[in-house]
Amino acid sequence: EKDGVIELDKVISMVDKYMTNGFTYFDTAYVYHGGNSEKIVKEAITKRYSRDKFTVATKLPAWCVNSLEDRDKVFNEQLERTGLEFFDYYLLHSVEDGNNYNNYEKFDCFNWGMQKKAEGKIKHLGFSYHGTPELLEQVLDKHPEMEFVQIQLNYADWDNKIVHSGKLYDILLRRNIPMIIMEPIKGGTLANMDQEYVDMFKAVR
Repeated sequence: EKDGVIELDKVISMVDKYMTNGFTYFDTAYVYHGGNSEKIVKEAITKRYSRDKFTVATKLPAWCVNSLEDRDKVFNEQLERTGLEFFDYYLLHSVEDGNNYNNYEKFDCFNWGMQKKAEGKIKHLGFSYHGTPELLEQVLDKHPEMEFVQIQLNYADWDNKIVHSGKLYDILLRRNIPMIIMEPIKGGTLANMDQEYVDMFKAVR
């Protein structure tokens, strides 16, 4: 961004470099960049590449769903914003203990997502996760239809008492559930390491 506006020319340059090097997966969400991230997908990717050359993941935000009608309202807006006819990966955004998960259950979003999949509007359905290991087990027991889970995973958060990277990884591995990884370099902090992480390395060698 520059002065709060996404710089489309720079995004296009990044997209082209990324795809030239063999990558195809793009992650966005309804709320990213004030709702503008999905619009940039349309301008930088959808309009410029054939549909078989890329995959897109986006997400339904629990905090924007206050009725059964809101699910379709958000979803249809996402299709319009991105210029797509279907999403390769669709996630319930930030499943976690409390309001988010409760809202997804209250408005039957898991079954709704499966209906969208049956209609061909979603290829793969899953959720991003920021909750406790205990809740993850409960959600997976209740919703075995989920095809994948996105988790925050990096060595610095492996034993973190809030993020639980290692425990979440072990649960999904044991259940043989595919994972999509977010925060592999912890928002960039592992590329330019704080002393805390330098000390972790020095403790090993």
